[in-house]
Amino acid sequence: MSISQYPAKVTMPRLEHPYPTVFAFLVERFPRIPREVWERRIAQGKVLGEDGAPVGMATPYAPQQRVFYFREMEAEREIPFPEQVLFQNDELLVACKPHFLPVTPGGAYLNQSLLHRLRERTGIHHLVPLHRIDRETAGLVLFSVNPKTRGRYGGLFREGLIEKEYRAVGVGRVPEGKKEWLVESRLVPGEPWFVMATEPGPANARSEIRLLDEREGRSLFALSPLTGKTHQLRVHLSSLGMPILNDRLYPQLQPRQADDFDQPLQLLAQRLRFKDPVSGKWLEFQSDRGLLW
Repeated sequence: MSISQYPAKVTMPRLEHPYPTVFAFLVERFPRIPREVWERRIAQGKVLGEDGAPVGMATPYAPQQRVFYFREMEAEREIPFPEQVLFQNDELLVACKPHFLPVTPGGAYLNQSLLHRLRERTGIHHLVPLHRIDRETAGLVLFSVNPKTRGRYGGLFREGLIEKEYRAVGVGRVPEGKKEWLVESRLVPGEPWFVMATEPGPANARSEIRLLDEREGRSLFALSPLTGKTHQLRVHLSSLGMPILNDRLYPQLQPRQADDFDQPLQLLAQRLRFKDPVSGKWLEFQSDRGLLW
């Protein structure tokens, strides 16, 4: 069994009809976790209140208070690809993650996450990612090392002050003579919830796409997301009739199956460039990971 070394947390909301106990709240809040599991965790002192004291079976519900617990997983599949640390100083750590590895724990992944691996590797337990990329995508991720300056680096992403460039291999025919596109669309959660759909209305997703090379029915693209909507590069290339090689979501959702490590999504977060808000220097990082090209 995999057990997280770091507690997860959930806030008890203010309700018109509150739960009688913390235990009752947890059972309802996490329906996929059997009540017997919560009983065991509480008996073992693995559920803590806001003050750090163990929660008991009769501990009353406390609106706006947080509950801390340690996630468990019976069988966690190993992701057999290493991460790379490209840069580290007192403020930042820049890592390049492999395909299939999530940035943070979630769902079927606990210890098999980039965050957990880097905390174990560096001993920096307050390491926090400043942004995310999809689990299926490989490439660069920035982490905050210093909690005191974390907000300044996070502001770079909120204010769109980071240049981001991706590489992707698409399949399909490129229109003759066409080499550049500006794709603008309105993306919203689709059906099922984990895919994005396009709807009429003001654009909230913008991407610049450039053709770099073509061969044997495939094309190599450089992509610059001007906004940060979920899956926007995947949706935008698909909308041009050139979906990313090995994409199981776009243009058509494929049946659910175990990851095929021989067929990674051909999308790479390849370059990041920004002005460091602490040092004032321009920093640029590039991944040397390859795609199937």
